[in-house]
Amino acid sequence: MKYEWRKQDKNLYLSKSKPEVIDVPAMNYFMIDGKGNPNDPSFSDYIEALYSLSYAVRMSYKSEIVPEGYYEYTVFPLEGIWDLAEEARDKEFLDKNKLIYTLMIRQPEFVTEKLARDIIERVKIKKSNKLLDKVKFNSLHEGLCVQMMHIGSYDDEPKSFRIMEEYCMANGLIRKEKTHREIYISDFRKTQPEKLKTVLRFKVTI
Repeated sequence: MKYEWRKQDKNLYLSKSKPEVIDVPAMNYFMIDGKGNPNDPSFSDYIEALYSLSYAVRMSYKSEIVPEGYYEYTVFPLEGIWDLAEEARDKEFLDKNKLIYTLMIRQPEFVTEKLARDIIERVKIKKSNKLLDKVKFNSLHEGLCVQMMHIGSYDDEPKSFRIMEEYCMANGLIRKEKTHREIYISDFRKTQPEKLKTVLRFKVTI
């Protein structure tokens, strides 16, 4: 049976449009670090690098050596961890040129570190994207978090974060750090800004 993240992992990717607490398990990702304005044309090169690797893993069953434990699945959505450079944190407005980010795409359990390295080398032969050299394969464990589905423009996300922080205050939860996670359920290239669906998430402690 094909593994569909929209069905098997609804709690991780199809959250409600109101805050909820979730315990996020450890998962493996292709990850790449960057900084600067996500509206710059070069930002798409980061996304392209991750998707080229993720689809190479997805199609690896057609290679000469099928990965051990391979199963059919849907490629996971793009995600990002976002932060802001220290010198820009006290400004009244968001300077997107000072953003710091890690983009990532989750990989199935059968992807080992060796397979990930092999996939990166194979894709580098076919693709000219120089950012492939910056991609890492790592495990990430977020643990206890608060999340909600934000519907609308990325620029309107502060409204949803205020709702999430008010939820934390009302329920005795403390936000652990200023960084946050975004999971892009909608394809921004094909979706009107007011209809974009993005899971917002940050770590909390009791």
